[in-house]
Amino acid sequence: MKGTIQHIFIIGKVWPEPNSSAAGTRMLQLIRLFIEKGWRVTFATAAAESEYAADLETMGVKTASIKLNSSQFDSYIKKLNPDIVLFDRFMTEEQYGWRVAEQCPEALRILDTEDLHCLRRARQCAWNAGIVFHPQMVLEEESAKREIASIYRCDASIIISEAEIDFLKNLFKVPDELLYYLPYLYDPLSKDQIQTLPGFVVRNGFVSIGNFLHEPNVNAVLWLKEEIWPAIRERLQGAELHIYGAYPSQKVFELHNPESGFLIKGRANDVNHILKSARVLLAPLRFGAGLKGKLVDAMMNGTPSVTTAIGAEGMTIHNEWCGMIRDDAVTFAEDAVKLHQNRSLWEKCSNTGYRIMSQKFEKQIFSSGFIDHLYKLKSELPKHRRENFTGTMLMHHTAASTKYMAKWIEVKKQT
Repeated sequence: MKGTIQHIFIIGKVWPEPNSSAAGTRMLQLIRLFIEKGWRVTFATAAAESEYAADLETMGVKTASIKLNSSQFDSYIKKLNPDIVLFDRFMTEEQYGWRVAEQCPEALRILDTEDLHCLRRARQCAWNAGIVFHPQMVLEEESAKREIASIYRCDASIIISEAEIDFLKNLFKVPDELLYYLPYLYDPLSKDQIQTLPGFVVRNGFVSIGNFLHEPNVNAVLWLKEEIWPAIRERLQGAELHIYGAYPSQKVFELHNPESGFLIKGRANDVNHILKSARVLLAPLRFGAGLKGKLVDAMMNGTPSVTTAIGAEGMTIHNEWCGMIRDDAVTFAEDAVKLHQNRSLWEKCSNTGYRIMSQKFEKQIFSSGFIDHLYKLKSELPKHRRENFTGTMLMHHTAASTKYMAKWIEVKKQT
């Protein structure tokens, strides 16, 4: 017997901006999936309004602005009484999870991790310190305690990468029952769509894409500027690298150098048009986690890429990649040039990208199983929670600490 689900309430960290970040695209994919199932969807966030946010209302989603550390949320969600509450990243669950548990104890609580923040931060710390990353370093990352606690407190956590599923099981011993693998969800590319994409001859140059509020992307652009692009330019006189990304700082714009073909373009209004024009995507990510939306976008548009092991993590099939995977500047630059100049290699990598898309990111492969899993959890919720004693314990102590801190902050604001 399936549990009844009619209404899902999403608490966002920010308003989703699909043209700014992969996280925004991911959120819209989930929202569309819920709408297709006939569920009512309400989206709320404490973040400020954004001119680049998706128009959720036109999609049929009800929206609301909520406050941090405010008891007004309690009465709001109690009246709303959703069947499922989805938290957008662990920081949101920390703020509102205990309130949801108190006011709507029968609501299924789902965490969308987006990526493992503790893994990304530990890798960044290792890179900053100039040392080789080891998984055990994540145990020393302060955010790990918070993020793993959030995973336990929720009834299920959506994990976007198989590599992160393995990481959570092996390092933190998180039970299978609390994790659900759900990658990006794209409609399949038809043969006609693939055949109409621009080919090798009509494309030219290199492109790099990434939100500049995301530190791995800023670091990647600096590596391109300092080491990789000079080596490429030395081999390909007159080549250009077009760098796109939302929210570039003044320091990023100062990297713009037309003489060397290093061009900072800023926000991408149409990422598909940009990728269809470029011959090769460059994504030299030295730290990070999760799946890289820019690389999926490149595959969707038939654009091969050169990236690092971290960039391609969780995205290869049988160790095959739609381009090259290189972790040092010299071979990265050499293979970028090779991919740009060799038509047969380029076409082979482009076709590999279509194969990866069809096997790892097709919506129809993953969406039904995910929805069925939510129904099953809803129908077995009391039993599921009894078996997750660690999560029950953590929720108890969270309610005893975070709750009263939040109430203290609320009272202080009133004085």
